[in-house]
Formats: sequence, C-alpha cells, structure tokens
Amino acid sequence: MSRSPLRGALAAAAALLVLATPAAALAAPYPLGAPAAAAAPDRAPTLALPRPTGPHAVGTTALHLVDGSRTDPWAAGRPRELMVSIWYPARTAKGERAPYMTVKEAELLLKEQGAGAEVVNALAGTRTNAVTGAAPLGRRHGLPLVVLSPGFGMPRSSLTALAEDLASRGYAVAGIDHTHESPTTFPDGRTTPCTTCESGGTPAFGEKSTRVRAADVSFVLDRLTGKDPAWKHARLIDRSRIGMAGHSLGGNSATHTMLTDPRVRAGVNMDGTFWIPIPDRGLRKPFMLLGAGEAHAQGGSDPTWGRDWKNMTGWKRWVTVKGMGHNAFTDYAPLLGDLIKNEDMFGTLPGARSLEITRTYVGAFFDLHLRGRSRPLLDRAAERYPEVTVKR
Repeated sequence: MSRSPLRGALAAAAALLVLATPAAALAAPYPLGAPAAAAAPDRAPTLALPRPTGPHAVGTTALHLVDGSRTDPWAAGRPRELMVSIWYPARTAKGERAPYMTVKEAELLLKEQGAGAEVVNALAGTRTNAVTGAAPLGRRHGLPLVVLSPGFGMPRSSLTALAEDLASRGYAVAGIDHTHESPTTFPDGRTTPCTTCESGGTPAFGEKSTRVRAADVSFVLDRLTGKDPAWKHARLIDRSRIGMAGHSLGGNSATHTMLTDPRVRAGVNMDGTFWIPIPDRGLRKPFMLLGAGEAHAQGGSDPTWGRDWKNMTGWKRWVTVKGMGHNAFTDYAPLLGDLIKNEDMFGTLPGARSLEITRTYVGAFFDLHLRGRSRPLLDRAAERYPEVTVKR
C-alpha cells in the first residue's frame, strides 16, 4: 500500500498527452475520455481538474511555515520548514486560478524518465478550480478543518481535487508538503527534491516518517489555531472540529496523529500501510479505512489493516472499492489514469469514477463526524455505488 511514487506513470501518460490529445478535449470538466485526434505540434496540452461538487466557490492560499523548535529530521542543522496550501469556501469564483504546482516541482517529479519540457509543463500547468486569495465565505469559528497528507514521494497538490471538493462543501482544508518526501518549492525560489525517495519503503523509514508527519500536522495546527495564526482568516476555523485524511503513507500517519494530538477527532486512511501499530489501548475516535481492490474485502492483502482493525475501538468502517488501484485516490487518476491501463496503479475504474467515489465517501465521513449530519451511505450498500463494500 505505501508504494513507490508513480513517477513513471505520470511521465508515460503525460507523454501520450503531448502526442495524442488536443487541448480542447483536455480542458473539459472530465478531461480524459476516448482517444482523440493528434494535436497540432504548436498546441500545448492542457490538463484540468474536475469541478468540485459543492455549492460554494473555492479560494486558496499558500503558507510558508518554519518550526524553529524542531530540527529537520531529513536535513541536519536546519529548522523544519513546510509549505501548506489552504482551501476554503469563497464568496466568488472570479479571479486568477491557483497554480497546480511549479515547473521545478514537476521537473523533479518526472526527472527519472527524462521528461521533456512539454510533459513537465503539461503537468505543472494543470488547470485548478480554486481562486488565489479569494475572499472567504463563512462566519467566525464556522468551518470544520480537514488536514490532508499526501502519499510518499507525492506533493500536496496530488490531493487538490479532493481538497477543492471539501472546500466547496464548506470545509477549510490544509494540504501539507512533508519536506524532503516530495519536491517542494518555497517562496524564495528554492525547490527541495525528494531526498528520501531512495531510502523509502523500509519499516524503519515508514516508522520514522509516520512520526515526522504527525509532528508536522501538530505544528500546522498550532500555526492555524494558536494565538498568532499564520493564515489571516484563521478565525473562521472551528478548533473543536478537526479531521485528517491521507493517501498511502499520509493515510497511515492519520492514526498516529490522532493518538498523539487530541485536536484531531476523526480520520481516514486511503490505502496506506500502518507502519506504527495502533496500541492495545485502542483508538476510540472515528476512523475509516478506504481501500482499493477486492482483496481488502476479505481481510486485505496488507496484514496491517486486519491487525489494526481490531484496535479501532470507536466508530469505524472498512470501505473497499472494487476496481480502484492504489493511486486512484489521487488527482492522477482523473488526469492521467485513463491514458495508461496500469491496474496496479489506477485499477480498472475510469479515473473520473474513482475520484467521484473518493470525494463522496471521504466527504460523507467528515459530514457525519465533524458536522453531525446523517450519512446512511456509510452504513449499507448504495445502489449508486455497486463497486463499494462497507464493513462495520
């Protein structure tokens, strides 16, 4: 589950975009459908994220946070510094769309495949739905907060489509780049590479990264909900309603964060191995496992899910999606998954369908546990989603 980054998939699919797909088709709300005619050489390809499903426009801003009390565990002698994106409901959809990622981040993400400028620019130039710096919508302490932690090797931008959707439904969302575990660009122009990518995948690394990510989340919560908040609209956040969701290594980190930080009251693991077991005393807070493939329905191909399931002593659900692959929970499924038929990475479901299911079930979970809204979808099979199995 906590697998290597899908850099090869991104490079291969983006290369196909350059060769085979006209810009007009890619800019559609669900951009990757049937193969199209060859693009003219002078037309740069354009990728676009699907539109959010909620009633509100979405705004966003980026924060550069420095934790002077903590030495960076991956860069000796330097304080820990993070880039964080905040998404939130906005008063208007008018304004400049936020960038997806920097060209340098895309270049580093794809460097092992020797991707050319067209491929790099196609990914970096993905069209988002959020407006940079838009005026927020909401009352004081009115927005529940969801923290998103990406998979190993992937930037925070890989969960933008989920973040935008939650924001459009009335949540504040904080997406974190865990520095040195993915390419990260800072305001002064520096871009740190994924310096840990060669050492990832071992139990020792998984345990260390889990603890580092939990500390990152707690620091971000300090800076968003403390006396001197880093975001000028932080007063909108309801400090009593905070949840966390993550993909792969980010999902694994959610339980450890919830055990070590009482502010995080509900969590979701999207297809991530648990590197640090839930202790025998149990996790009493609401938690949802959202997994790919049929194997999870019978106990999972990853033994850590079955091991930790019994120690989830509060409200819990084990949701399995037939036809989804490990990376189908990220933006790369709707952007690129339909162009490369790699079942291990994306599964067999269309990318747009995978995103719809992810948004629907993650949104329903937080609606129930952070807003107190009934969501029967989490209790039984849904006719609209025959691919989904819910274990209570």
